[in-house]
Parts: sequence; C-alpha cells; structure tokens
Amino acid sequence: MIGKLKGLIDSYGEDYVILDVGGVGYQVHCAGRTLQALPQPGGAAVLSIETYVREDAIKLFGFRSDHEREWFRLLQTVQGVGAKVALAVLGTLPPTDLANAIALRDKAAVARTPGVGPKVAERIVSELKDKAPGFADVDPAVVHLSGAIDNNRAPRPMTDAISALVNLGYGQPQAAAAIAAASRSAGESAETAQLIRLGLKELSK
Repeated sequence: MIGKLKGLIDSYGEDYVILDVGGVGYQVHCAGRTLQALPQPGGAAVLSIETYVREDAIKLFGFRSDHEREWFRLLQTVQGVGAKVALAVLGTLPPTDLANAIALRDKAAVARTPGVGPKVAERIVSELKDKAPGFADVDPAVVHLSGAIDNNRAPRPMTDAISALVNLGYGQPQAAAAIAAASRSAGESAETAQLIRLGLKELSK
C-alpha cells in the first residue's frame, strides 16, 4: 500500500494531480482545497496517500496531512458516505472546521458541501459526534451545551437565550458559545434575560 508520495507536480486534472515521483507519474485524486494549495507544475509536493484497490482499478487519494487523511477514513464510516462524498466534505470544510461543526451539532455547516443533503449531513453529525470533540478546538462546555440542546436536555433559560440570539441574526454555534460563557459567569440559576444580556456582551468582545 502507498501511504505517502513525495515528488514534483507534473500536471493537474479537474479533480486530480499527476505527481512525478522518480520519473513515474501517479494520478492522485484530491479535494478542491488541496489542489488549490499545491504548487504550480514543476514544484515539489508531499501528499499523504489513501490507496483504494478494486478489482478493476487502483485509486489514490491525496491529502496535505495525515490528520486530513484520518478524517477521510472517519467520514466513510458513516452510512451513505463514500470516498467521493468524504472528499467533497473535506473540500468544503478543513479538518478543524469539520470537527468543530460536528462537535457543535452544526448540521447546516456540513450540508454546505455540494452533493450533501440535510439527511446525510445529519448522519455525519450524529454518527461522529462522539469522535469529533477530541479533534475540535472549541470550549468543552459549548460542546456539552450543544449536545444537550440536540437531545432536548438543556435548561430552558439557556435554550430560550440561544434562540433569542439566533433570532437577532447570530449563528447557532456562535450563540451557543456566547450563552455557555454567559452561564459560566452568571451561574446555573441565571434567568433568560440575564443570559441574553451577558451573551450579547460576549459577542461584542
């Protein structure tokens, strides 16, 4: 199995790059973001590789890091997500943004991927929610709150405060982060109005 390739960029296709490694040209399929980050033909490049062996073909998928390759593998553990969809998701969301979106149950962010509808986005968030927080760089309290909201277990004042901020035009993850911070400073007994006021202060920082 090929795990990494280091060589010179030979040429580009619509969704792949030809990487010249010691005179042998490897066709490596990549997400759009990865292709855009690679140098012009003649430039040196290193790609982490995922090798797929089928009866009729061998296909190589390339990534800028081992971490991104791990997400490619992880996404395909979700029902209905194959290599093409996993690559499209990573082309829309960098690994850190994807981890944050899943940890915060932000289905809309995942659904921005071309070819990924609301149902597939919901499955990705639902099936990977226990794995994503370890990769995310968001406050664990926000992850906990987002999970509680998703499962209808969050305190009413907090859900009402988040809803109020969303109605004011803030995104759900942004509102949840602000209210989580507000709740920490105000305490568990804080009322909705107080949480909204403190949440708006957090958002204005």
